Amino acid sequence: MGEKGNQVQISIFGQEYSVKAPADPEYIQKIAKYVDGKMREVQSGFTSTQSSTRIAILAAMNIADELFNARQSGDVDSTTVEQKISSLIDFIDENL
Repeated sequence: MGEKGNQVQISIFGQEYSVKAPADPEYIQKIAKYVDGKMREVQSGFTSTQSSTRIAILAAMNIADELFNARQSGDVDSTTVEQKISSLIDFIDENL
């Protein structure tokens, strides 16, 4: 990510992260809450505890599926989405 941005404290799947992002802090919190919810949703589908890395990958697959379906139905501006995905990928790379 670039040098410009807001420093935001977020919590995803029981882990605290400090994220520097150019977006509005409330928006970053909203994204973090969404990702946290997706990870918890994935975990609830298992009868045993899974690694957070496995849960994160499966949640990312679910989110990507939502994106692909939205693109097919024409509900999404692909340039904006790709920028947001790139930011999320950077975040995941920095924190896993």
